[in-house]
Amino acid sequence: MKYALTLHLDPALWETLSEAAKQEIGDGHGAFLKRNAAEIVGTQAFGEPASSKTVRVRDGKPSSEQGLASQGQTFFCGYYVVDVENEARAVELAAEIPDAKYTAVEVRPIVFEA
Repeated sequence: MKYALTLHLDPALWETLSEAAKQEIGDGHGAFLKRNAAEIVGTQAFGEPASSKTVRVRDGKPSSEQGLASQGQTFFCGYYVVDVENEARAVELAAEIPDAKYTAVEVRPIVFEA
């Protein structure tokens, strides 16, 4: 079964981390990928929120604005897609992702793909 392991970042928390901790997170992703390559279908990391555009269509007219659609403390910054035997394994993998040590990793079943 496939699951999305979604990563969420709190910029205020990120700024409090030392450069060594930030490097540890980056290196940890590389190690995670190597250890679990057989179960990882794909992964993506997203650019900074300031580089995002939000598009809306109202009354048939599209508009766009700089930034994220949702303004909150944290933002969706990337994900892994894993193909594993069961939800318990997906949760185990999520706990191995370095970000889980500082924020949270969400585990969601994938119910449709094209």
